Amino acid sequence: MKGKVIGDILVVKKDVENPETFLELPGVNRVVKLGRIKGLKREPEVEVLLGDGTETIHRENHCLFKLDVSRIMWSKGNTTERKRIAGLVEKGETVVDLFAGIGYFSIPIAVHSMVDKIYSIEINPTAYDYLCQNITLNDVPDRIEPLYGNCRELAPVGVADRVLMGYIGNTHHYLDVALSALKDEGGVIHYHESVPDKFKFIRPVDRVKEAADGFEVDILNKRIIKKYSPGVYHVVVDAWIRKE
Repeated sequence: MKGKVIGDILVVKKDVENPETFLELPGVNRVVKLGRIKGLKREPEVEVLLGDGTETIHRENHCLFKLDVSRIMWSKGNTTERKRIAGLVEKGETVVDLFAGIGYFSIPIAVHSMVDKIYSIEINPTAYDYLCQNITLNDVPDRIEPLYGNCRELAPVGVADRVLMGYIGNTHHYLDVALSALKDEGGVIHYHESVPDKFKFIRPVDRVKEAADGFEVDILNKRIIKKYSPGVYHVVVDAWIRKE
């Protein structure tokens, strides 16, 4: 049976007989079945098959993430990307995380880099609550400033060396916000998008360049994070924007 372990919870996608057998897996105390992802907030439908409750603390890359698996998405497929971004941030940088969630990218950056400041913006009240808890859990309140609301209204202007756009959906509609957040001399945007296979390294680059019209754009990296659905990939483009 395929599944993923989040904290002490095994998440499966199908009904299972004798879920008690999964307690033999290291660290597993509960089993839940994940159903459809619904609504604009992408909240999962979850049925508890074994144990009580759906809140847990997940450990990844020496970071702690508290979440409720019935209300918050957790993608194991993004693990490598979270590590990669934390490794790119240089000493003294200011980072703006436009779609922070529970701190998927902000927390590893704060824990593993010598970042100066991270502005972590989240519109979902549940995710924002866990973001604040995770800042405390990881003892990084001096590095992360959480902001609750729409990044279009809350993103600071002209401060960022690096902007994270780690949400896939209508992300391209916020490229103007990302550009405004960059310092006057420019900086790096990490732009995520779900893209059909034949356009996977074409459409994201075109959208970044179109949004940055008038500025010099260097594409530093293009990579597939994971397969999103049949024929569709979750990709990220790292773009250096020179504004001067």
